[in-house]
Amino acid sequence: MKAIALLAALLALSPATMAADVDVKAYTRKDQFDDIKMSPNGQYFAATVPLEDRTILVVLERTTNKFIGSFKLAEHTDIYAFDWVTPDRLMISPAEKFGLMERPRPTGELYAMNADGSKLENLVGWRIDDGGAGTTIKPKKGNNKVGAFLIDAPPAAADARSVLVAATPYLDANAPDRDLFTTVQRLDTFSGRMTREASVPVRNANFFLDNKGAVRFGAGANSDNIRKLFYRADDKSEWELVAIEKDGRFETPIGFSADDKVAYLRVEMPQGPDAIVAMDLATRKRTEILRDDDTDPGTIIYRNGTRIPIGAYFMDGKPRTAFFDQSAPEARLQQSLEAAFGGDGVVITSQTADSRLALVEVFGDRNPGDFYLYDTVAKKASHVLSRRQWFDPELQAQMQPIAITARDGIKLHGYITRPKGAGDKPLPMVVMPHGGPFGVRDGWGFNNFGQMLAQAGYAVLQLNYRGSGGYGQAFEQAGGREWGGKMQDDLTDATRWASQQGYADSKRICIFGGSYGGYASLMGVAKEPDLYRCAVGYIGVYDLPTMLTHGDVQERGSGETYLRDWVGEREALRAVSPTNLAARIKVPVFLAAGGEDERAPIAHSRMMEQALRKNGVTVETLYYDTEGHGFYKPEHQEEFYTRLLAFLSRSLGGGVATATAGAGEGKAAK
Repeated sequence: MKAIALLAALLALSPATMAADVDVKAYTRKDQFDDIKMSPNGQYFAATVPLEDRTILVVLERTTNKFIGSFKLAEHTDIYAFDWVTPDRLMISPAEKFGLMERPRPTGELYAMNADGSKLENLVGWRIDDGGAGTTIKPKKGNNKVGAFLIDAPPAAADARSVLVAATPYLDANAPDRDLFTTVQRLDTFSGRMTREASVPVRNANFFLDNKGAVRFGAGANSDNIRKLFYRADDKSEWELVAIEKDGRFETPIGFSADDKVAYLRVEMPQGPDAIVAMDLATRKRTEILRDDDTDPGTIIYRNGTRIPIGAYFMDGKPRTAFFDQSAPEARLQQSLEAAFGGDGVVITSQTADSRLALVEVFGDRNPGDFYLYDTVAKKASHVLSRRQWFDPELQAQMQPIAITARDGIKLHGYITRPKGAGDKPLPMVVMPHGGPFGVRDGWGFNNFGQMLAQAGYAVLQLNYRGSGGYGQAFEQAGGREWGGKMQDDLTDATRWASQQGYADSKRICIFGGSYGGYASLMGVAKEPDLYRCAVGYIGVYDLPTMLTHGDVQERGSGETYLRDWVGEREALRAVSPTNLAARIKVPVFLAAGGEDERAPIAHSRMMEQALRKNGVTVETLYYDTEGHGFYKPEHQEEFYTRLLAFLSRSLGGGVATATAGAGEGKAAK
């Protein structure tokens, strides 16, 4: 633990000041660790550490508190995933990161190294040709022409040498069809040799293994986006189509029984949330074994070291767990941990092979996350590290789950965050629609913007409007082609509800969001010109016909289908594009965007700015030519947060930043 504390000290910064005005640096500082996993023998910790320009992986010897190995690549590289594939060897999947509003994009590369940093091998990916991460790495013939991902972290065996990966050829820029076939390859984690194990007759496939490591299911979709699920009894059997998407409903494998005779599926239902179903593979009889009344199952809980699912997490307002058998040892362990940590979220992130030691993450609305090492025999927990030790949970704002009924009767869920000690009086409020929009949701937990805005004196409303994920397929599909329509009405209804309930001062409300949330913010002040006092659009899309022709979504045939089915046809989108509705906007607007954004190209913000200025609307801008879908550099984040608080303060009267970041390369206009 001392070694981890030492690393934390090296990366730590001074504590944040808790006052009406805000130290924005407290919210731009990177977590001390992104993820940490214990080796199956309990000898090592492997952890990803975010630095200013990249994320690195470090390995510590748990009992001697000694740093013994590390892995890093060039700037703007991230660690997408890492797993222990033996008790002392790691598989690492890098990613490229050019913004904060979306998950880093995996590059399809795979590296492997021993815990002490030795025998580092670049196994798959484009970097093989240039020698990879070190001079000892030898090129592997043909492996530079594909991208690959570990299908499933196997139970780590001391003599394991190979793993199964899903491999896809790198896309030819001139290829007419950008949806590709994926194959299963057995990859030697030392030599990089790949041998083909399986393929399935559908593109963009994912594969699912049984407890023996055999490929039993394959699921994917062609450019029509209709999902298909194939099954085979063993590696000598032909693939059989067992499920095809119908009305947006589908079945996805999540694991097998111990004897591999029963497959567990996550099943999308005609109405209401998804269910977990057991399917007898001999008779194909399906039996529902776990389902909530309104919330989808989230992360699946597996028996340690197996592919046997035993329960799931649910974000039912606050996170909770449910098990197939509540008397199972794993259920009793989870319940005891949840009781010990007073209602915070509790996740066992990794365990030793003998289940003696468990690495546990504890998190909450006021706690960005603490890690503990729990001895299941001695029943003692010792603190390992905190993600952000500069935040005192006792000083943070609480996140209250809410439920409302929209104007057409649909039930909506969300959260209200109010400053600590604010009492029951109405407050100036910031409505903060999430991005996505489809399949994405706001959940209970530490939210950077929510806490910062609460510290500045605002109530914060976050709503999972129709189209959001987590509440079943019917709820998500209800948002299809409702940009500017019912999805926007949900935000309006929630805003008015918050005023009626006394959470918000109805005359002091602004709306602020990123990506789709930026669209919803500008659409909000266009559609409801008397409801909001200002709007902030961060890396947003504002001209929907342009979305169909520019950006990275429509590059694949499946992306074109998605945009047509979920956003709408070009001509119909003009009427719900904020760029065409600027004459209706009567309040100040702040736009921020990045010049390298491929998801929401900066052209959207420039067109929105031009339309606003043409109609006499007060508009401020902050553009960074070198940023992508979300500002990555801390100094750019600091300037954005500083400008954001100042802009909101002029309309709502809340706190401002205690210090202003340098002008950098951003260009501001008023």
